Amino acid sequence: MSNGVGNGWKKAGLIGLGAVMGVLLSLNFSAFAQRAAGDSIPYEDLQLLSAVFGRIKSDYVEPVSDDKLIKEAINGMVHGLDPHSDFLDADQFKELQVSTQGKFGGLGLEVGVEDGIVRVVSPIEDTPAFKAGIKAGDLIVKIDDTATRGMPLSAAVDKMRGKPGTDVTLLVLRKGIDAPLTFKLTREEINVKSVRAKMLEPGYAYIRIRSFQERTGEDMARALRDFYAKGDVKGIVLDLRSDPGGLLNQAVAVSAAFLPKDALVVYTDGRTPDARMRLTASRENYQRRGEDIFHDLPPAVKKVPLVVLVDGGTASASEIVSGALQDHKRATIMGTQTFGKGSVQTILPLSNNTGLKLTTARYYTPSGRSIQAKGIEPDMIVDDGRAELPSIKEANLEHHLEVPAAGTPGAAPNIASVKPPEAAKPKAPPTPESLVPRFEFGTLPDDFQLRQALNQLKGEPVLNSVKSMQAQAKTTSP
Repeated sequence: MSNGVGNGWKKAGLIGLGAVMGVLLSLNFSAFAQRAAGDSIPYEDLQLLSAVFGRIKSDYVEPVSDDKLIKEAINGMVHGLDPHSDFLDADQFKELQVSTQGKFGGLGLEVGVEDGIVRVVSPIEDTPAFKAGIKAGDLIVKIDDTATRGMPLSAAVDKMRGKPGTDVTLLVLRKGIDAPLTFKLTREEINVKSVRAKMLEPGYAYIRIRSFQERTGEDMARALRDFYAKGDVKGIVLDLRSDPGGLLNQAVAVSAAFLPKDALVVYTDGRTPDARMRLTASRENYQRRGEDIFHDLPPAVKKVPLVVLVDGGTASASEIVSGALQDHKRATIMGTQTFGKGSVQTILPLSNNTGLKLTTARYYTPSGRSIQAKGIEPDMIVDDGRAELPSIKEANLEHHLEVPAAGTPGAAPNIASVKPPEAAKPKAPPTPESLVPRFEFGTLPDDFQLRQALNQLKGEPVLNSVKSMQAQAKTTSP
C-alpha cells in the first residue's frame, strides 16, 4: 500500500454494479472530507451559465424552481463525463446501505441508464422480475403510466420499489422483438443472499456469488469450512455469472481465500494520491477488525482445482476476482467474455447530505491488464447459447472510458492502447422462447456451462458450445 495499510483501507470500499432495485451502485467509499477544487472556473463560462439560468427563469413556458434548474444543471454536467459518474441526493445516499445489506422491497432488478432510458443490467434470481422473464438488456420505457426517458435513475428505482404485495406494470423494449412487452409484477420483499453454496456431487463443490455485499467473504468462508467438514474436496466451481459487482474489499476477500498471502489482487491508478492503491491478499485489505475470517480454513483451499464461470453480466468487482485468479494462474476461467467495467467511482461528500459519485481511477489486474471496455477473456470459451442474444456491455455505453496508451497520464505500465470492441451483432433474432425465464444458475443438468466446468475439474472432455453437444447427441442417437 502506497500510504500504509490504514490509509489503504479507508480508500477501499465499493466498486461495480449499475443501480439495483435497491440500487447496487458503482462506488468507492471515501472517508475523506470534501477536498477543495484545485482549478478555478472561468468567469466567462460562469456568466454563460448564469445567462441561461436567467432566460429559463424568465421566458420558459412554465415556472421552474431554482432547485430543479440547479440539480438538472449538475446532472447534465456529471452525466456527460462517463456512464458511472452521478450526483447523489440524500435519498441516494440511503441506497448505499440497501445495496450492501441486500434487503429491500421491490421487483429484483439491477438497473442502469442507457440514452436516458432505464436499462436492465440483470434480474436477480428467484425474484418477481426474474420469474416473469425480464432479461438483461431490456429497456424499461414506462413504469405504470410514467415514461422513464429523462427520469433520474433514483426516481425510477423509487417508482419500482414499494410495499410487498402491491402491483406495478412495466413496459419493456427488447432487441429483436418489434412490439413492446408488458409485465405486471407484484412486489415482494427481496432478500438478496450474496453467496449460495452446495455440493454438486461427492468431492465437487459449487459456490455462486450474486453480488459482493458486506458479508460475502464471511459467508464464503463458512461455505468452504462446511465443504471440507463433509470430506475431501476435489474441485470447486466459483460462479460469477451475471454478478454485477459490489464491495471492493469483498472482491479482495474472495480472491484472498484462494491466493497466497500478500499476493497482489488489484491496483488502481488515477490523478490523485487517494486514487492509487495496491490491494493484496492480506486481512487488512478486506477486514476492518477481528480475527481473519479465513484463519481456520484448511490449507488445501489454496491449492484445490478451481474453475470460475463468467459471462457478459460479470462486471467490475467480479471481474477483479476473475482477473486476479487468472493472472496468478490459480483458476481456469470458463464461459464468455465479461462486461468490461474497469473504472473506480469515489463518493465525495457535498453539502445538505448530498454527494458526487465520480470516476476517479482505472483498475488493473495483477499483471497490469485493464479490462475497461474489453472485459476478461476466458481461458476456455464455453457458450450456452445466451451469448448469441443481443447484450449491452461497457463498450456500448455512451461516454465510456477508453484505455490510455502507454506513456500517457493514467496508463498502466507496459499497457498498450486497447480499442473497445464494436457492439456485437446478433446472429439471429430472439425467438418467442426468449420470453421464458432462463434456468437458474447452478442446476444440473440444465446448466450447460456448469456441466462443462465439472467436466474440466474431473479431467473429462469439455464442449465449447451447447450446439456442439446437440450435434454430438444427434450423431450418437440410433
